[in-house]
Amino acid sequence: MHFGIISPPVSGHIHPFGALGRELIRRGHRVSLIHMPDLAERARAEGLGFIGIGYSDHPPGSLAESLAQLARLEGLAALRFTIRAVRKTTEMICRDAPGCIRSTGIDALLVDQTEPAGGTVAEHLGLPFLTICNALALNREPVIPPPFTGWDYHDNAFARVRNRAGYTASDRVMAPITGVLRNYRRKWGLKLHDRPDDSFSMLGQISQLPPAFDFPRRYLPKCFEYVGPLRDPRTEDTPFPWDRLDGRPLIYASLGTLQNRKGQVFRCFAEACEGLPVQLVITHGGGLDERAVASLPGNPLVVSYAPQRAVLAKARLTLTHAGLNTVLDSLANGVPLIAVPITYEQPAIASRIRWSGTGRVLALPKLGARKLRDAIQIVLSDASYRIKAESISDSIQRAGGVTRAADIVEQGIC
Repeated sequence: MHFGIISPPVSGHIHPFGALGRELIRRGHRVSLIHMPDLAERARAEGLGFIGIGYSDHPPGSLAESLAQLARLEGLAALRFTIRAVRKTTEMICRDAPGCIRSTGIDALLVDQTEPAGGTVAEHLGLPFLTICNALALNREPVIPPPFTGWDYHDNAFARVRNRAGYTASDRVMAPITGVLRNYRRKWGLKLHDRPDDSFSMLGQISQLPPAFDFPRRYLPKCFEYVGPLRDPRTEDTPFPWDRLDGRPLIYASLGTLQNRKGQVFRCFAEACEGLPVQLVITHGGGLDERAVASLPGNPLVVSYAPQRAVLAKARLTLTHAGLNTVLDSLANGVPLIAVPITYEQPAIASRIRWSGTGRVLALPKLGARKLRDAIQIVLSDASYRIKAESISDSIQRAGGVTRAADIVEQGIC
């Protein structure tokens, strides 16, 4: 089979797809990422084929410029910017992908749940597709808060009313994107979707979450599977100065790949750890320059990139913006977290950290070194956080990971 991948153009989604794609390639299939030209090198680095689209309105260099602008934003400003960018990407996929898919002989699509254009293109071409939930599952239920909120889980009448209002607001925000999809579905003679869940595959829906880390759900389709993080254990070769670890309890700090220019947050992390009997390791993904690194208090060990899972295997605590991949890698190693959510689904992921008892959550506007230091001392001294993180780790180990995900793909399509 030749599988095509439809994904958002960001590392947090492409990296899990890379692990799944390589597993399918090891089983004899072909796998290609379909996207704008800026992602050609990234696809090859993941071991995937690449099919370029969007050359007219997404020329080389445009993605880096867009991500740099996004990194300077937060909250609603970041959300509005993202909606505009996703609308443009949706138009690109609907306009250009069908012809490229036909000409390259793709047999089936693996579609990120946050790129509903992929399912519409698959329907238009009469191709089977599976939905991959590399972010929080978007499947709606009355008691599950919308994924852009930090609302806690409650099973009561108030929560249902609140959540319904949140989903209504979400639909209004997403209207520019759904408008593009409606236009193409009309053009192609496809039935219009009544609700977002209609865009998900009925052959299979695969979630990166382990079941123990999601809120209790009652109405998932039978084809929905929690498999845990999509990771390839053989592909973590990032250099790291292991000889600089000094044996003190290790705290790992990361803001992922989109929020890594928040220098004030990294500085707060360093200031909070200064004077504590811990060693802070910061990975900034290129978001800090040499001057910013040199000015950090407390002499933390700072690198641009790190073999995240290997470092986390030695960690006692993670400081994070609640990006899903860092959270899942931490929990896979039984490492509790302190989350400072910034935007997107990060507040919702943070609410699951709080609900599961695997860490604490601090609001970004009220973040300060003293408050963070207090939280660090609480999490390190209270064994319940690590016990609950280890329980999630057990759930991850049982979920099956990328091997089970590839099994589901083959069972659903091959």
